Amino acid sequence: LASIKYMLQKLYATDGENRVPKIYTKTGDKGFSSTFTGERRPKEDHIFEALGNTDELSSAIGLAREFCLDKGHTFIYQLDKIQCILQDVGSNIATPQSSARESHIKRTKFTAQPIADMETWIDTFTEELPPLTNFILPSGGKSSAALHLARTVCRRAERSVAPIVRSGEADPDVAKFLNRLSDYLFTVARYAAMKEGNEEKIYKRPE
Repeated sequence: LASIKYMLQKLYATDGENRVPKIYTKTGDKGFSSTFTGERRPKEDHIFEALGNTDELSSAIGLAREFCLDKGHTFIYQLDKIQCILQDVGSNIATPQSSARESHIKRTKFTAQPIADMETWIDTFTEELPPLTNFILPSGGKSSAALHLARTVCRRAERSVAPIVRSGEADPDVAKFLNRLSDYLFTVARYAAMKEGNEEKIYKRPE
């Protein structure tokens, strides 16, 4: 969780600090890590599980982005924005509401605007896509397949965040964002296949 550690270090830093934090802190050597609120929890805690899944999701999107970039897709800026938003998702998850002070909540608040943006993007792509009449298998070229892979990681991230939101420890809009993101990744995977002229494989029951 090196990138998460870096994110938390940046959150802890005051406005006047400009030193570069070390990538290794040694604070997790005994199997515990800290939340943004300063709690020490086991590394297998549900908070860190959700953070790890969110970090993996961003990496999966980053890989898909590289394939899409090679093909000159116009939605690259959306993937860039989503990766940045996922950092905000991680900040919110890393701030358990039960131990958060007002200053913590203010710095890590998650808004609903990214959800509305995502729905607009999905609607725009859907208008151009042929109707979905069969179960689609992950396929349609490297860009599309990589986006489908990111979608499955997104579903896992959503599942790990759900109990945290239900317990009141994270903002409900975080779960809504991840839910909408999986829909977006499915839609944009189909869009990438269409734009590249690649055929999507459909499910056929084995004879």
